[in-house]
Amino acid sequence: MDSKAPERDKNTRLVDFLFECGMLRKTPRTGYQFLGSGSENVAEHSFRTAVIGYVLATMAGADVARTTHMCLFHDLHEARTGDFNYVNRIYNSSQRTAALEDATAGTGLEEAILGMWEELEDVDTLEARLAQDADQLDFIMNLKEEADLGNTYATKWLDLALERVRTQWGRELAQTIAETDHSEWWFLVRNKDWWTRKNGKPK
Repeated sequence: MDSKAPERDKNTRLVDFLFECGMLRKTPRTGYQFLGSGSENVAEHSFRTAVIGYVLATMAGADVARTTHMCLFHDLHEARTGDFNYVNRIYNSSQRTAALEDATAGTGLEEAILGMWEELEDVDTLEARLAQDADQLDFIMNLKEEADLGNTYATKWLDLALERVRTQWGRELAQTIAETDHSEWWFLVRNKDWWTRKNGKPK
């Protein structure tokens, strides 16, 4: 942490950290400005990425907790750096590891979170590969939704995103995502007759 910052006790630093995590709710994912539709913040993305990581680790027989935790914290640095999309990255760079070091300094979480970050970046373990896939699969699901709603650019992006999935379990889910209408889970909950009724009674 900045040496000029005043000393703070561990509990205060933990609360600082939790407030910082809340900034992800206010940090937009920026790629949608090029797609032309859709939007989300980093907190929304991180939540479903963690759920997908849990599912993938379960499918693969991997360490579920480690995979899920990597997913949960994979974009934490963006509370400080913001989200850089693929165009931004051509011209800009960010000190992601330094941001994480400063975010966790004095919390007692440094070793665990920075260790997960290093593992995720090295992509040498099954859990890291699954976490990377979970990140991609969340994006793929958003693209599929936008494609279903008529955005033809989303279809082009979807084809490219599918190629970035690393593991067999990730590819299985990615293929199923590409073949599944995003609205079926709720639209098919009720049978056809239900949709012709009002308040559960025939019109």
